Amino acid sequence: MVIGVTPNLEARKAFEFQLANALNAYKINTMQSVVAFESVFHDAKRTEAEIKAQVDTLLSVGYDTVLMSAVKGVNEKASYSSKSAKTDYRLRKFIGYYLLYQEALFNQDYYTRYKVYTIETSLYHLEKVGRSNLVWTGFYDLVDPTDMKETIDLYVKAVIKALEKEHIIEK
Repeated sequence: MVIGVTPNLEARKAFEFQLANALNAYKINTMQSVVAFESVFHDAKRTEAEIKAQVDTLLSVGYDTVLMSAVKGVNEKASYSSKSAKTDYRLRKFIGYYLLYQEALFNQDYYTRYKVYTIETSLYHLEKVGRSNLVWTGFYDLVDPTDMKETIDLYVKAVIKALEKEHIIEK
């Protein structure tokens, strides 16, 4: 079962579809949560008993593993928009250094601001006794994603590569 945790339904569907297809290419029978779960399951917070009942349903139809991805944090970053200090030999003296970086005082475009999204992906093995064992966890930083399709492509490739590296799936 592939689960993407996001309030953006379009992004969730696209992510789950693409990751499920990538795993199906490895002959892993995979289903998307948007297909397997009842639509009302995502509409409100659920109790532990309701989640356990959903897990029991998954187990009863043959699913034993859940791969879940969620955004764990968003950080705003800034980078400098000036000449590289490594190539400017005038920076060996204070005057050259100050001349180069004084632009930060007067130019609002001196810094380029962007966001970094930290995404956690966890793989759980489901068991009938109501416990789930964490098998693997990976963290990924997505820098200022602007194109949803391209971002999902990059992320799915990164997840598949990590699962191969850890020998969870075979190349």
